[in-house]
Amino acid sequence: MNTPVRLSPTELLGAAVELADLLVEAVSDGASLGFLAPLDRREAITWWSAMAPDVAEGRLVVWAAYDAGRITGTISFVPGRKANARHRAEIAKLLVRKEARGQGLARRLLAVAEHHAAETGVILLMLDTQTDSAADRLYRREGWTAYGTVPDYAADPAGVLQPCTFFRKALASA
Repeated sequence: MNTPVRLSPTELLGAAVELADLLVEAVSDGASLGFLAPLDRREAITWWSAMAPDVAEGRLVVWAAYDAGRITGTISFVPGRKANARHRAEIAKLLVRKEARGQGLARRLLAVAEHHAAETGVILLMLDTQTDSAADRLYRREGWTAYGTVPDYAADPAGVLQPCTFFRKALASA
């Protein structure tokens, strides 16, 4: 697997179909990512394409991992927007294709986002995920600290309300 690469707005638009396919697959597999199943491929393409202005303006950073020219994973980094929140950022949309799971790609994607955070002066990362999910277990293994669980926080892809665990990770200050 190749090292994840940061996507420019143009590259994001060019990869929107592949990213959409990855998102559709993840939602179909039950990942709670803000979408209900079945996720329409066109809706997913539109969603990814709509992210290009945020990438252009620095409000979002997206990386994609490629294997043999095909996107196998992605992760997004959302910097704090408020003046009093520039020291923190959110990790979002960590996705890995079925055939690439179990090979350390999710850990590599997280490491790239964490490295970027440290390079840009971010000292606190945050995220949320469905409680007791594979992602929940990954974040715990990777040293993230759970700081709360909210019952019935979000609907899973089937529309059933699920608890969500919120995580944080403190990085060394710059």
